[in-house]
Amino acid sequence: MDNLVLAVLGAEDFWFAVPLILSVSFVYAATRHELIGEVLSHAFRIGVWIVGFMAAVFVVLQVIAWLV
Repeated sequence: MDNLVLAVLGAEDFWFAVPLILSVSFVYAATRHELIGEVLSHAFRIGVWIVGFMAAVFVVLQVIAWLV
């Protein structure tokens, strides 16, 4: 298992995704709502969805790397 994605990248590289996820989720939520409470709750839900999607893609890539 020397070719795992996590071993190649290192955990510190994933911190670059945090500002990107925050900014995308806030901008997307702000285009849908005007009140700050609605924007924050929608941004949180979209952020969780993005992180979940990224985790699913990560798992698929890990399985592919393990099989190859």
